[in-house]
This record gives sequence, structure tokens and C-alpha cells, in this order.
Amino acid sequence: MKLSDFDYDLPQEYIAQTPLEKRDHSKLLVYNRVTQKHEIRHFYDIADYLNPGDVLVLNNTRVMPARLVGKKISTGADIEILLLKKRGIDTYEVLVKPLKRLRTGDSVVLGENVSAALLSKNEQDGTAVMRFFTAGKEIFENVLERIGTAPLPHYITEKLKNSERYQTVYNRISGSSAAPTAGLHWTPELLEKVKNKGVIVAEVLLHVGLGTFRPVKVENITEHNMHSEYYEISAESAAIIKKAKSENRRVICVGTTSLRTLEGSFAKHNCFCADRGETNIFIYPPYKSHVADALITNFHLPKSTLLMLVSAFVGREKILELYEIAKKNRFRFFSFGDSMLLC
Repeated sequence: MKLSDFDYDLPQEYIAQTPLEKRDHSKLLVYNRVTQKHEIRHFYDIADYLNPGDVLVLNNTRVMPARLVGKKISTGADIEILLLKKRGIDTYEVLVKPLKRLRTGDSVVLGENVSAALLSKNEQDGTAVMRFFTAGKEIFENVLERIGTAPLPHYITEKLKNSERYQTVYNRISGSSAAPTAGLHWTPELLEKVKNKGVIVAEVLLHVGLGTFRPVKVENITEHNMHSEYYEISAESAAIIKKAKSENRRVICVGTTSLRTLEGSFAKHNCFCADRGETNIFIYPPYKSHVADALITNFHLPKSTLLMLVSAFVGREKILELYEIAKKNRFRFFSFGDSMLLC
């Protein structure tokens, strides 16, 4: 398929710049793939569409304060670093802006007694590997909480007043460079409500990485190179999902990250099992899901791999039609925007 097949027009005013005061008050566009009918509700109505025995899959990753700003020691030039993935003790794969200003061995000061040195860089994909240094025996991850900030997407220009609003309420394991934004709509009370209804929650982990920041640049989308992301599926979650599938109960993924975790693992092993590793699964039409029966997701950027994923789930023409319906009903788009339930 062509990259241009996944384009649509979105005026700037539709891009949500700030989160709503109440997480679960976002709008919810519900599309039933069987009846081909849609409804417009609010996210706090989500329990109406979940059944006892459904398995709700949550990605429990936490966003690192991954954006660092410093100066090149030798020249004083401004340098911005975005942590992508931990590679070793105090060593990370990163994005650097501007990368051309750094050579191997160059150092950047990031704060009092904190610095980083460039170990290598990849001119092809724009990534680099840096080692971070702290004074004394202080652990870099602890320093990071002081000097780093939330790496908000480029299309969000307003400052976030509360960094926890770019985290899900069920986050547990730090390591992502971006939030699994479909999960931002959940509140503890709403999760408790669906559990009391008989919905079973299974947690997985996928640390959101470089793919979130890299646009598709090739017209033939099959030539696009997806970067890998680290994931984990516990034995408990694998057992819950395996039992649900064997009993024809629905597995509902909260977000494309949860779906990529399950589908990536299934593609590797052809079964539902405890697993951990790296996945670079690229989902686009006519891919058919092996695990997910329904998907809760936000509205995605034009020409993005995430738009391709949801197009595979309901069909390219249908997803673009639903996006037009959302625009006519003044839905908010992207990370802090409104939500969809595709079931």
C-alpha cells in the first residue's frame, strides 16, 4: 500500500494541547465491526461496552523524564538529548539535536555534576549512544528524575502543568520515551468499576521507543523499517489471555502498544506464552489480529504507522471515515485527545 493512502487533512485547532481536567471525560467514538454502526459517548461510559469475562490488557510502562537539555563542553552549543532505550549501565540509545554538532568523544554538561559523552552515532537513522556520568556514587536514574522533563510530542506546544497527566494511573515500570496515550483516559475509579462488572485486567509491558518519533518516509510502506521496542508478558497475564481465547472471551487491548506486545509475541511463538524481548512488528492492512478482539485507541497522525495499525483493525476506508465523523463532532486528536473503541 502507498503512504498517501493513509493521509488526511487535520486543521491545527483539532490537536489537543492540554489534557482535560478529568481524565475520563474525553469523548469516545464507538465502532462495532459486526453491525458497522457507530456511537458517540464519553469515556466514562466505557463499562457499557465491556462484558463479564472480557480481558482488558493494560501496558504498565512509565514514561521516563527522558528530555535533557545541556551544553557541549568544548563550545557551549545548546544540545538536546532524548533518551530512547537503555543499552547498559549508564548507557542509552538517544536522539540528539543537533547530532551534527557532536563527534565521538564529545561531552555535554547536563547539570551540576552530571554530564554525557558520545560513544557512537548512526548517521542513517539519526540515533546515537551516550554514556552518562554523575558525581560520587549517585545512580543516573535518580539524577534523571531531577534534571529530565517529560518528552512531549512536537505538536504539543503548551507547557504541561502536571507531568503525571502524561502518565497512566496504572504505570509501574519506567522506561518509555512516550506515553501509551490510550491509557490516559482511565481513572482508578473507572478501572474498579469495570473490575466489579467482571472484567479481568491483565498487565503487559512495552517501553515505547523510537518508532513513535520517526515518520514513514517511503511511499511503499512495506519498505519502512520499524525500530524494536522492549516488551514483557508475565506468566500470569499469558495464562489469563490463553484461557480467554480458548473460551472465546474477548481480549481488549488498551492502546496500540498493548496490541503490538501481544501480536509481536504471538508472531514469534505462535502461542500465548510468558515472554520478553524486542519486537519490531509492523501492522498494516490486510493484517488480521491473532490476539486482540477489540481495541481502545486515540486518534493518530496522518501517514503514521499507528494509523496503519488501526486501518488493519477495521479497514483503511472505514478508519478514515470514522476520523471524518470525529472531526465533524469536534473530537480532539492525538496524545491528549479523545478516544475510540473499535470492537
